[in-house]
Amino acid sequence: MKLPPLLLCLFSVVACNKSGTGNPPAPSPPSFAVTVQLAKFQPHQAVEEVVGTVRSRLQATVEAKVSGRVLEYTAAPGSLVKAGDLLALLDVQEIQAKVDQARAMLEQARRDYERQRQLMTSNATTRQDFENAEARVKVAQAGMSEAETMKSYARVTAPFDGVITRKLADVGDLAMPGKPLLEIEAPTALRFEADLPEAILDRVKLGEKMQVHLAKTIEATVSEISPVADPVSRTFKVKLDLPQTDGLRTGQFGRVSVPVAETRLLLVPKNAVVKRGQMELVFVATDGKAALRLVKIGKVFEGHVEILSGLEEGEQVIVGDTAKLTDGQLVTIHP
Repeated sequence: MKLPPLLLCLFSVVACNKSGTGNPPAPSPPSFAVTVQLAKFQPHQAVEEVVGTVRSRLQATVEAKVSGRVLEYTAAPGSLVKAGDLLALLDVQEIQAKVDQARAMLEQARRDYERQRQLMTSNATTRQDFENAEARVKVAQAGMSEAETMKSYARVTAPFDGVITRKLADVGDLAMPGKPLLEIEAPTALRFEADLPEAILDRVKLGEKMQVHLAKTIEATVSEISPVADPVSRTFKVKLDLPQTDGLRTGQFGRVSVPVAETRLLLVPKNAVVKRGQMELVFVATDGKAALRLVKIGKVFEGHVEILSGLEEGEQVIVGDTAKLTDGQLVTIHP
């Protein structure tokens, strides 16, 4: 039986393919040269981070030593002052009256003494009267000195070089001993204060260096450890002296890393981890190919990242330019 022409053409194509005269196989993908690093467990100091605040080592609440109305404030919050600078002026009319009275008594005592001295030269008075007049001069001088000292307290001055942080009274308010007028602190001498729980207090020693994390990480020195716990929070106040660093201000929030235990972490270079969406991946060189692994990462350190799962110790992790790699890609390891 004679076959139709269309079937003859189809049989011819199939015969050609079977005989090897069809299209050649696709070429193998090129091999990429890569750098690898062994994933291995490394010792690491586990820490517990405790929150705290930056405060000034030198701070004071300024109060009046005498009672009087506030006449004038010469320092506003944020003002830089020197030790002895005038901060506030008080109205102390009662003390001024005492100064005037003490001055009058001193002048009278001196006149009496001078008269007794002249009488003594002519033997017109007794030694007892002369000594009494002399004693009254000394008492009057002491009273005058005390009154002038009290009057000087009308000038409220800065106890040290610093910056005014708060004003706690206004012009016209009654100032008196025990009533704060303003607060001052030294902005150059700062420390970090944190409340540590009893469980980790034994990990902190006086003079020890610890890492404090603020806008940047700073090494601070433990200067004070409270010997008693706060009755409410049951924590212990720990203070760390901070070195002079640009950008530090009182009131800043931070964390101090307290070492608690020595651990071992499986670490790989940070540039070995590839992020695709919500997944973290690494490429492992095995049998001359790049094998893609889904991993779970933990803590991130400077230059390295912790691998919690998806990778075994000793595997060759590809580092560097991994964006061009695909799963199963042929690779050549740099020596």
